[in-house]
Amino acid sequence: MAINIVLVEPEIPQNTGNIARTCALTNSVLHLVKPLGFSVDDKYLKRAGLDYWHLVDIHYYESFDELINKYSDKVFYYATTKSKNIYTQVNYSDDCFIVFGKETKGLPMDILDKNWDHTIRIPMRTDIKRSLNLANSVNIILYEALRQLNFPSLG
Repeated sequence: MAINIVLVEPEIPQNTGNIARTCALTNSVLHLVKPLGFSVDDKYLKRAGLDYWHLVDIHYYESFDELINKYSDKVFYYATTKSKNIYTQVNYSDDCFIVFGKETKGLPMDILDKNWDHTIRIPMRTDIKRSLNLANSVNIILYEALRQLNFPSLG
């Protein structure tokens, strides 16, 4: 029983390291879709994840289609600032996938166009063209999913 966090083409090693640390501490699974904007040997990636790397269940994919095909029977939610659905309005399941895009562009429109009914967003000011940091966004949505599930296997 685990929530699955998917990062599609992440660019900043510190964000991915912080997300990996969160996944380790919440028994969540991390899925990374290439290309990555850094080397997995990157010192900033390692530093951000601290000494939690051995606790992270992490999987790599050459493409988003590879991931979707492998888990075609699972429920996916897509985080985007373009959604009308607020992340708290979703009923998360214990094996769902929550998908996040790269820091500079978010998720590609071809992914969003196929999945509008499963998109979610974090409310924020609309007069600013920037959004929350990727690691912060993952934490906000992941903890809502875990709260709904009564924090399974966590103290």
